[in-house]
Amino acid sequence: MKNEYTAVIRQDGDWWIGCVEEIPGVNCQEPTREQLLETLRETLREAIEFNRIDARHAAGSGFTSALIRA
Repeated sequence: MKNEYTAVIRQDGDWWIGCVEEIPGVNCQEPTREQLLETLRETLREAIEFNRIDARHAAGSGFTSALIRA
């Protein structure tokens, strides 16, 4: 399954500012558009992994998982 997300970006003076529309808290700023997109990708990967760890911790022992598609 290929996951795709939407980066909302804009230039503000010398900086590029952006966020990932689907995942609250994934926002970054960089001096170039290319750097911004790469930083957003890295931050998105980290946020998904942190969310995965938190969800499994909250579920406790004995949980099962299932793949879902939206």
